[in-house]
Amino acid sequence: MNDYIEMSEKYNRRKSFKERAEANREKRLSENEAEFILALETSCDETSAAVITSRDGRPEIISHEVASQIEAHQKFGGVVPEIASRRHLELIRPMIDSTLEQAGVDSTQLTATAATRGPGLVGALLVGFAAGKALAYAEKIPFLGVNHIAGHIFANFLVHEDIELPFLCLTVSGGHTDLIYFSRMIEYEILGRTRDDAAGEAFDKISRRLELGYPGGPAIEKKAREGNPNAVELPRALSESETYDFSFSGLKTAVINYIHNQQQKGNEIDTADLSASFQRAVIESLLPQVERAIKNFEPEALLLAGGVSANSLLRSRFESLTEKHELSLYLPPLDLCTDNAAMIGAAAYYQLAAGHSHDLGLDVRANLSL
Repeated sequence: MNDYIEMSEKYNRRKSFKERAEANREKRLSENEAEFILALETSCDETSAAVITSRDGRPEIISHEVASQIEAHQKFGGVVPEIASRRHLELIRPMIDSTLEQAGVDSTQLTATAATRGPGLVGALLVGFAAGKALAYAEKIPFLGVNHIAGHIFANFLVHEDIELPFLCLTVSGGHTDLIYFSRMIEYEILGRTRDDAAGEAFDKISRRLELGYPGGPAIEKKAREGNPNAVELPRALSESETYDFSFSGLKTAVINYIHNQQQKGNEIDTADLSASFQRAVIESLLPQVERAIKNFEPEALLLAGGVSANSLLRSRFESLTEKHELSLYLPPLDLCTDNAAMIGAAAYYQLAAGHSHDLGLDVRANLSL
């Protein structure tokens, strides 16, 4: 009987952690006169930590560090999950300490911790997630598991004031291509998704076939500057349909078949021309759906997010599109396009403002969707 009572008491204590953490957060907010959120990102091949505060009702970066693993994975032509996880384990603690020191913030001043919950590589996600939960437990403050895709979107709110609602956001990265309509800050509708490969994934795969290196997006963009974007005729999937979805597998297959056919004929492949033609085809496979959504939903603003949003041709085409439809355009700076903890902190900031936090029993999800 005593064992049962003891177990019940432990369960009740665990169940009330969120309430106790929120009370402690309110106390620290009063003492600090500011919000201090420690955010962690370890979903793939970047280890990152950031301290986010609030200014005029918006998230603001105090300190931010990113350690890339690109060199460790380049020789393999892509990310090796085991290597990524081990590297995160080596870096996460010193990076947390360094980020707090740069911010001039002690762990006893933190008002919340946040970490990427997914999508991503399970082993990699667990490193940041466990660290964030452990610190939240030790300091008795709220913990937030943040959707990686939401983080990319909210990176824009770190640098742009008064983004108009409703807005339309195209999120393009190595694992995702999503078109999302936001009627309010945390109320959204996913209009379209990729039906197969993501845009960034297509860049990586074609870059590997052309032996341009990893990551594929920057490698192809660099090579494309030397080529003719009209040299090779390539398909644009779904551009004429009424859907908001995307598809890149057909385009990828067309490029692979082109390479094979040219090799069979003994022809030399102009890598620059093919890169330029492929890049143009990817961008032009995105724009029709976005323009269709602009006409049908009449947003006030257009946002771009995700690693592929660093592509200069995509940014240029978005500028032309918003000028044509007289919309405001918000682009993340290049250093916030790729995976980083600041964007996770920004998303966590708005989750906290809406009264949301998570129990420490929450787990990572590799295939988490918005």
